[in-house]
Amino acid sequence: MALPLGRSLCLSRWGAKRLGVAAVDARRGVSFKLEEKTAHSSLALFKGDTGVKYGMVGLEPTKLAPNVERFRDWAVVLADTAVTSGRHYWEVTVKRSQQFRIGVADVDISRDSCIGVDDRSWVFIYAQRKWHTMLANEKAPIEGIGQPEKVGLLLEYEAQKLSLVDVSRVAVVHTLQTDFRGPVVPAFALWDGELLTHSGLEVPEGL
Repeated sequence: MALPLGRSLCLSRWGAKRLGVAAVDARRGVSFKLEEKTAHSSLALFKGDTGVKYGMVGLEPTKLAPNVERFRDWAVVLADTAVTSGRHYWEVTVKRSQQFRIGVADVDISRDSCIGVDDRSWVFIYAQRKWHTMLANEKAPIEGIGQPEKVGLLLEYEAQKLSLVDVSRVAVVHTLQTDFRGPVVPAFALWDGELLTHSGLEVPEGL
């Protein structure tokens, strides 16, 4: 099940029964856009809020609308739709980026934090031409995948798993065991270049 971010925050506080939320098409994964009000001032969204671009200097924070949901210290942006159940698959096209993080995070992750540094976010990192997992600021190397042009993420909520997928082989490269306690959202951090998201996709056969 996928929920708009605002509704998911209510869900985490009040429970699903009070909202009567309908399930999404079981064949397709979560469909989302990036949530501008969460984006750090160094990030700019494009292509209908499905892509994010890093700016060397960034926007003047004083020119941005005040919002408690905006990340203040790290170049992070969250998706606008949360997941509370099911299997979901999305892809990320990497454009000229050598340092980024992709994964999921609790909807109420601290806006003073970065994804991967606490135990409420689960991410895959690409930096210095190498892949790592990151949870609670602990990194572990990933082998078997090189510099990406496009990668996939497979979220299995009930199984408590998040997997990095090599889209060229349609194969899972590495799986993170998670500990979801409530709604989670796709999450992205970026320090150069661009990322373009592709959501609402069917889970590929064999995954």
